[in-house]
Amino acid sequence: MKTIAESAEEFGVSQRTIRYYEEIGLLHPERTAANKRLYSKAEMAKLKLIFRGKRYGFSLEEIKEMVLLFDQDRTGKKQLEVTVDYGRKRIAEIEATIAEFQEMKQEMEALLTQFENKLNQFEGEKAHE
Repeated sequence: MKTIAESAEEFGVSQRTIRYYEEIGLLHPERTAANKRLYSKAEMAKLKLIFRGKRYGFSLEEIKEMVLLFDQDRTGKKQLEVTVDYGRKRIAEIEATIAEFQEMKQEMEALLTQFENKLNQFEGEKAHE
């Protein structure tokens, strides 16, 4: 069991971030007699999934659905099905973004070539003066 401070430190986030995930129903820590939050291995695993999902660009709603599905189906089958579906969609989005960046890079390279040629023309004209 870990305290909220230990959990926040482990994941490099604020305690407020972890409390927010609790507020929206992603986490359900145990409480001590003094009402302090304690995070079990299962809750720590959920935090790991949450941060992995955020890193890969999933929305909190998508992450919430994926995380909470395991609580509903302990076999993990439904969670895996939904995760695969979201993952395929996210990969398609990433591929589209990569294509956009590649196109932008090509356009910028073409413009830079034009600008460099023009600059060379100016320098060539200046040398002839």
